[in-house]
Amino acid sequence: MAKVEKKKKIRITQIKSKIGYKPKAKKTLEALGLRKLHQSVEKVDGPAVRGMIRKIEYLLKVEDAK
Repeated sequence: MAKVEKKKKIRITQIKSKIGYKPKAKKTLEALGLRKLHQSVEKVDGPAVRGMIRKIEYLLKVEDAK
């Protein structure tokens, strides 16, 4: 039987409003699945997600999912 490896997940929470920021930052929030303030989503940790987080880190809080 093959060993199934669990993928590491991270919890991303929007902590600042997108009002007043560039349209590209707003689109990145939507691509991450964040629509409202203080909403959280869990994503599989990977280079694409980390790149999106890095671009708008001033709007987000990132932590390990449990």
